[in-house]
Amino acid sequence: MSKQPMLELRGVTREFTQGSETVHALRPTNFRIEPGEFVALIGPSGSGKSTFLTIAGGLRNPSKGTVTINGIDVTALGKKQLSNVRLKYVGFILQASNLVPFLTVEKQLLLLDKVRRSRPNKTMMTQLFKELGITKLRRKYPSELSGGERQRVAIAKVLYSDPSIILADEPTASLDTTKAFEVVELLARETRSRGKATIMVTHDERLIGYCDKVYEMHDGQLRERKAHKRKTSE
Repeated sequence: MSKQPMLELRGVTREFTQGSETVHALRPTNFRIEPGEFVALIGPSGSGKSTFLTIAGGLRNPSKGTVTINGIDVTALGKKQLSNVRLKYVGFILQASNLVPFLTVEKQLLLLDKVRRSRPNKTMMTQLFKELGITKLRRKYPSELSGGERQRVAIAKVLYSDPSIILADEPTASLDTTKAFEVVELLARETRSRGKATIMVTHDERLIGYCDKVYEMHDGQLRERKAHKRKTSE
């Protein structure tokens, strides 16, 4: 029996008018992802990947259809309620690590507690630093880190906020090949061990071997790539 999906899109579309034309940024889309699944989304620029990701993360409303996050129909929520759902259930990892330049690695995570008005979880923080291999970096500033190290810290921030869903938009674009594989393998392992649901947008098809499923986007149309074999990630 399948689990309840962490994220589900049903009959979702996104259209907008450009001059006298209607642009179909996202054609009727059904999608679901369950706990522990790591999914890749590939496709050319302008194909609708960013539109899909922003709708999936509750940053943009669909023209039609419903988006359910952790069992909550977010298309029926007001702005404040939607913001609370995003804060609680959705984590974003971007191409640029988006770290605060004047905060140390440790304080990057502590800032999340201030935003959420929650108590620091030092045990979880220590465990994440160990798992991600960044314990020695905890008192360093972003300017002192390599690209790969900054992305590891970005992953630590997302995992520390403990979302159900992780949306990673080209998280390895600024990394060399070795670091890119390390970051994706790390993300795959953390997704499965912590029961998260992760969607990774990427242009690099060498990385999709770590994923459970691969979806392709063309002209706003989402299709699952069949006969995909993933690598194991212990």
